Formats: sequence, structure tokens, C-alpha cells
Amino acid sequence: MTYDAAAKWLEQRGVTLESIADIVYELQKPYNDVLRIDDCMESVKAVLRKREVQYTLMTGIALDVLAERKQLPEPLQSMLTEDESLYGVDETLALGITSMYGMIGLTSFGYLDKAKVGVLNGLNNSKSHVHVFLDDLVAGIAAAASSRIAHQNEKANVYDRYDSLLP
Repeated sequence: MTYDAAAKWLEQRGVTLESIADIVYELQKPYNDVLRIDDCMESVKAVLRKREVQYTLMTGIALDVLAERKQLPEPLQSMLTEDESLYGVDETLALGITSMYGMIGLTSFGYLDKAKVGVLNGLNNSKSHVHVFLDDLVAGIAAAASSRIAHQNEKANVYDRYDSLLP
């Protein structure tokens, strides 16, 4: 039930699961020559099936919506409306998602946070909506889904390449 709610909340804010899968594909394609967009979509859905991801996502979206409606107390309202550069709670929530999938997720999140790939660019530059949390949460989901694929990609496992060197 909360999976459906989380997916619906994303769509209501202009983010489809497909747009997240596109980011995952862009992140992992250089390392996986058999990767299909369907694999990326399945990985995004697997990440979103985790209840703590759903709760984190809904919390962040709710804060964005309250900021749009100017219903937060000051100075928090101004910090979110202005997307204050030193306000890092949005990244902290997103890192909670990526931490479930190891260091690949963390480094991928850092890249996405700066590069604003795909749908992230539109979220970050929206003039009509507050997406202080959403852009980072979507990046966190994409980074986690990307990390999940990387961990399943046996060809990319560097240790496998050196098995013949072991006694």
C-alpha cells in the first residue's frame, strides 16, 4: 500500500519511475554491456519497495509541499523557499536511502547531486514548485538502484578477474 502511495506521490510531483530508471541506465551502462532499461526499472522498483525508502520519500515530499504552501515555521520556511545552500537535511535524508546499498550508491549520489542528470535537472531548476527534498531523494533512489545493479554484475567484480593469480 505505501509502495503505491510513494509511486503516486512521485508522479504527482512530476517524476515517473521510468525517468528514474533512465538515470540508473546512464549510470550503469558504461559498466554493463548487457544492461537493459527493464533491468533498471526492476531495480528502481526494488529500492522503492523498501518501506524505509517509502517513508523517507513521503516525508521529503510532504516538506516540499508544505514549503510551497508557506505552511512551515520560520526560519525553516525561508530556508526551503530559498533552497539555502548550507541546508543539508535534504541530502541527509537521501543518503539514508543510498546507505542501504554501499559505497557505490554513495559515490553515485554525489555525482548525481552535482550533475543533475535527467529529471533531476528539471526538479532542481523548477520555478513553480519547491523540490528541495525531491531532487535529492530521486537521486538517492537512482543511486541505490544503480548500486544494486552494480553489486549484481559479476563481470564488473574486480576480484573475479584476479582469481587466477591466487594459489
